[in-house]
Amino acid sequence: MTTMPIRTLGDPVLRERTRVPERFDAALARLVDDMFETMYDAPGVGLAANQVGLVGRFFVYDDGDGHRGFVADPELSELDGEETHDEGCLSIPGPYAPTTRALRVRLRGRDLEGSPLDITAEGLLARIFQHETDHLNGMLYIDRLDDAGRRDVMRQLREIEQLRRGDAPAR
Repeated sequence: MTTMPIRTLGDPVLRERTRVPERFDAALARLVDDMFETMYDAPGVGLAANQVGLVGRFFVYDDGDGHRGFVADPELSELDGEETHDEGCLSIPGPYAPTTRALRVRLRGRDLEGSPLDITAEGLLARIFQHETDHLNGMLYIDRLDDAGRRDVMRQLREIEQLRRGDAPAR
């Protein structure tokens, strides 16, 4: 297994709509293993194919509470309730922002063999499913924030970049 470079904000692949895999085969399984390795190394709880430069409509996830897997062609329905928690993203490294998501969701898709999946999730797992499905639709969590929230995340990103370069952050 190898880790893959994670694409970050500004990379056009993060805004592309993805395509369902044509084959559920050994090559896809190896790619998924590499995605898990990349996700764990980052560390994160989910990783969409376009975050590693692929236009495949699939993601991997592990909520750290026994729910780990792969989903291709996810469709969310039966969104219920609402909760706001700080959310971050491996493609926007550093900042977290309060993001509102459904508390419970139903996810339908396909597993690594191409068989149908139907999962009802709540809490963190529901949030992961929504976050990763957004990625596959070319959407980032900052797109769900109001203008002030987006500006704050962008300010934090600039400060992180300045620190990385050794500059003092502007105040």
